[in-house]
Amino acid sequence: MTLLTRWEPIRELAGLQERMNRLFNDSFSSVSSQESLSAGSFVPPVDVYEDEQGIRLKMEVPGIDEKDIDIRLENNLLTVRGERKLEKETKEENYHRIERSYGSFTRSFSLPNTVNSEEVKASYAKGVLTIHLGKRAEARPKQIKVDVTPEIAEKAASSK
Repeated sequence: MTLLTRWEPIRELAGLQERMNRLFNDSFSSVSSQESLSAGSFVPPVDVYEDEQGIRLKMEVPGIDEKDIDIRLENNLLTVRGERKLEKETKEENYHRIERSYGSFTRSFSLPNTVNSEEVKASYAKGVLTIHLGKRAEARPKQIKVDVTPEIAEKAASSK
């Protein structure tokens, strides 16, 4: 699978600035001690694959309600935002270790022009968010049958 995307340096710089702002805000903001122990950089892993019908993304987001997931498609840029919240009812002093990451996340994907923005479907089951992006009809591969007329084939064989 080979995808070519146009390099857009302004978008790259905007993404870098957003990540730097998030880094400084997370590091120097006055958060409660409970949130500072558990809030980290939560980046859900994503599998992206393509077939003849479209592009499919599978994102692991366990522990997140579907109402806390926001999916947007604008100008061939797919953006998925969400937040994994820490359960507040447990007391911090009982924790020995917190390894699961909490907090908000944003993942953006540049899509090729072959994606049909009218054919986008999302489903969520067992902690996995699946997004299917259909391809435009003209972008789908077509098989072309080659017809050989007998006269041309005979002339080609006799000229050898």
